[in-house]
Amino acid sequence: MRRTSARFKLISSAAVMAAAVTFTGVTAFSGSAAETGNTGHTGSDARAPRPVAANQPVGFGAGTTGGAGGATVTVSNASQFTEAVQRDEPLVVQVDGTVNLSDMTKVASNKTVVGVGTAGRITGSGLNISKVSNVIIRNLSFSGSDDDAINVQYATRVWIDHNDISNANDGALDIKRASDNITVSWNRVHDHDKSFLLGHSDGNGGEDSGKLRVTYHHNWFDGTNQRHPRVRFGNPVHVLNNYYSDIGSYGVASTENAGVLVEGNYFENVEDPFHLGEGSSDPGSLQARNNHFVNSGRGETGGSVAAVPYGYTADNAANVKSIVTAGAGVGKI
Repeated sequence: MRRTSARFKLISSAAVMAAAVTFTGVTAFSGSAAETGNTGHTGSDARAPRPVAANQPVGFGAGTTGGAGGATVTVSNASQFTEAVQRDEPLVVQVDGTVNLSDMTKVASNKTVVGVGTAGRITGSGLNISKVSNVIIRNLSFSGSDDDAINVQYATRVWIDHNDISNANDGALDIKRASDNITVSWNRVHDHDKSFLLGHSDGNGGEDSGKLRVTYHHNWFDGTNQRHPRVRFGNPVHVLNNYYSDIGSYGVASTENAGVLVEGNYFENVEDPFHLGEGSSDPGSLQARNNHFVNSGRGETGGSVAAVPYGYTADNAANVKSIVTAGAGVGKI
């Protein structure tokens, strides 16, 4: 395993600004690199660096531009929303109001779907990002879906960022079926059981091996139960600088030939932060470094994980709680 020190490579600012309305937000990595080794401090967070603006995905989803180069439309109900997100051309879809969906609604390629302020809400059902590429979902509140809040399958170059997700009937965010090159960042998940699934089936290795490469960073798992994430086949999967608070069952599980790097996270009141295997799924590989534990277990590691192929600087794990709680969720971009 190599230790990386250079910052993430970013796409051009021109492409980013074309992807959505201009926002002010928080950078993916605003602190210094953590020291080597897990930390077990039980005191309060150190003073956190001040967040700075960022409007582009980093990690595996870098280069996702969504609706860049297309027009911008504003929608406020389900019929307007469905017509806009299913157009063929690049488009930025601003959601201003509550969209009550009657079933899982497909989002076409080359779309940015973004909430206006804190007003953008999706309820009733969720979004299906299927057999598409280059999709951004940002700054939306998802609640009460009759299925998943967000389902991603056979999709590449996807960025799921700064959303609030709760009370879906199934998964908060499922990524599966050969999807690849995805970043999931700065989301808050609460009042939910099955949070982030990566790889849906033990028998799908033919499609999923060599795929399912995802960066999960600066997400807040707030009193949720399991799958943060639960991983099959993806290697490497980078779980970086997330805040886990009051987790019911477990944090991260690596299964079925997956390789997961759990780095620089803050675990508070988490009896089982990470482990190998889950249910009937065979153990995968998991390596952990520079994590911070408060009233939590120390987790299970084993096996080897492929090197993360991009440069980055992680926030110090002791600062992650304050950084993430200040920056995750809607209205923070």
